[in-house]
Amino acid sequence: MSAPMSGPSMVAAPPEKAMPQRIEPAPGVDREPAKRTVDRNVLAVAGTVLVWVIGWITLQGKWTLELAPAQLTGVHRALNDFNAWISSGRDENPWFIYFFNPIRAAIESLSNLFTTTIAVSPEGKGIPTIGWLGVVALATWIAFSIGNVRVAALTLVGLVFIGLQGLWVPAMQTLALTLTAVLISLVIAIPLGIWAGVSDRFNKVVTPLLDLMQILPSFVYLAPLTLFFAIGPAAAVIATVIYAAPPTIRITAHGIRQVPVTTLEAVDSLGVTGRQRLLTVLLPMSKRTIVIGINQTIMAALSMVTIAALIAAPGLGQIVLRALQTLDIGTAFNAGLAIVVMAIVLDRTTTAASVRAELGARAAKGQRHKLRLILIGGGLVVSIVAVYLSQTQLWAAVFPDNIQLGSAIHDGAANTATWLQDNFSGLTTTLREAVTSGILNPFESFLVDTPFFIVMAAFIVIAFVIAGLVPAVITGVCLLLIVGLGMWSASMSTLASVLVATVLVMIIAIIIGTWMGRSKRVDTLIRPILDAAQTMPAFVYLIPFLALFGANRFNAIVAAVVYAAPVSIKIVSDGIRGVSPTTIEAATSCGSNTWQLITKVQIPMAAKSLTLATNQGLIYVLAMVVVGGLVGAGALGYLVVAGFAQLSLYGKGLAAGLAIVLLGVMLDRVTQAAAARAGR
Repeated sequence: MSAPMSGPSMVAAPPEKAMPQRIEPAPGVDREPAKRTVDRNVLAVAGTVLVWVIGWITLQGKWTLELAPAQLTGVHRALNDFNAWISSGRDENPWFIYFFNPIRAAIESLSNLFTTTIAVSPEGKGIPTIGWLGVVALATWIAFSIGNVRVAALTLVGLVFIGLQGLWVPAMQTLALTLTAVLISLVIAIPLGIWAGVSDRFNKVVTPLLDLMQILPSFVYLAPLTLFFAIGPAAAVIATVIYAAPPTIRITAHGIRQVPVTTLEAVDSLGVTGRQRLLTVLLPMSKRTIVIGINQTIMAALSMVTIAALIAAPGLGQIVLRALQTLDIGTAFNAGLAIVVMAIVLDRTTTAASVRAELGARAAKGQRHKLRLILIGGGLVVSIVAVYLSQTQLWAAVFPDNIQLGSAIHDGAANTATWLQDNFSGLTTTLREAVTSGILNPFESFLVDTPFFIVMAAFIVIAFVIAGLVPAVITGVCLLLIVGLGMWSASMSTLASVLVATVLVMIIAIIIGTWMGRSKRVDTLIRPILDAAQTMPAFVYLIPFLALFGANRFNAIVAAVVYAAPVSIKIVSDGIRGVSPTTIEAATSCGSNTWQLITKVQIPMAAKSLTLATNQGLIYVLAMVVVGGLVGAGALGYLVVAGFAQLSLYGKGLAAGLAIVLLGVMLDRVTQAAAARAGR
């Protein structure tokens, strides 16, 4: 019998704590290439900032290209002369006679049609074709027909509440302009969205244009358009279309492109034509997505129409604008509340329509469906009767003024603002001074008081390090153009506010977004609040902070943070939630605690989402900081507003608007490229 073989014992050894095995890289492969790249980038940025600081200390106040508020450059005077030439030749130049003027006339005719139908008579009195009772009944019926009972009740209560505020006529003027802009936007956007959805070539061409249209702050559309379409509803509608059409184009294209390939292959196998394929498959299957795009266009149009008050667009925006300029908190709050109510009604109605579009395709034709059809028919009869009464009875045509909530809301808001300023002035002043004196002023001095060529070189190098060659070239071109426009100092002042506000936005976004991404319950609670915050026009955010902090640039920064935070929070939350559960489990099994999971795993792996959140935060903050020029924010926003108010400063205001565009393009390209790098 042979001896037992030597080797491991057949008896199981007592279990020992498993030690993680180190996986060695293949020969010739760099062990830590990513870490080395990051280290080199950090050193490059740090070295650039160090040189910048030395230049600021040694050459502070020299070659800063600063201009006094009323000082004009040759470019500004040339733009003033161009404006005067355009204005004098509006009725003589063939371009205006045969192109711009007919477009303006057509848009104004459409706008007047909506306005005289629901807002005022052709003579400008408060007796339109359909009075308040007919409008309320029709809107409630439409909300029920495309939505549900809850949305219909919300529409009814919301519209009656606006009337009780004493703001029925201006609210209907705002709604008429919004409907005009939305109708034109959809006529343009839906066909373009369909084309982009079915054609890869056209999608590649149109995407950069949509990017440019969406990164430009809405403020800057206004001045150039008044050159060609004059101040009034036409320029306001065209500016709104430029701002509101891109969401529908993008979302329509996305809806068509997400139709399953297997479905399309099955349909193609039946020998259908391209038109049949579009009408019977692509559009029906993307209906809900298209309605979501329409929702986004409506909300963007409402936001832009209120801002277009700067170029004499009638409605609630005019009331808010005048109130902000005179620091009348009560009036601003009353009108701002009406805008919010209108935004909520429009948002809920179109959102319900998108849900109905999906349910309608698969709903059974049962008893419930028949009951709904009966209710829709009955509601239509009631609406027709209400429209008839509103045309024949004065009480149904003009909203009654014997019950008014507007005065109570005005007085309550004004008294609350006074109470807040009296009782919290110490806290608000401390907070304002801490941010302004401790952060904003030193950083603004760092940007504004350094010689412009050092700042340009530093920005170009930093853009190259974090984003690459093309963004660095774009940065250099944009900064050179800003210098040429005579807007360097004002642009750096605006950029300081934008960057400080964006840092605050990202701090909030990382904290709340991580919390939401890690907890489904928290996400369920907070996300509806963020959705509601995104429905409010930018104008409205200035009002409560005007009551708290007064008219100054800190008010604009806080409003910008609140305006931009929702979109950044949601992007961060989605990024954190998108981290692979397997990775989380592996890190947990290695003994990582919650803090280590967040800082060492989830946030690093969501780097692309964080960079994208920064990109969106920058764009939203830039748009809002510029609007803050209405309440003392200064810099480019103030110059744009001054250009509308004073004819002699029109050219300088137009140059300021162009500088805002260049800042937006520069910041967007750099952060987009940085996000792409983070993803790779």
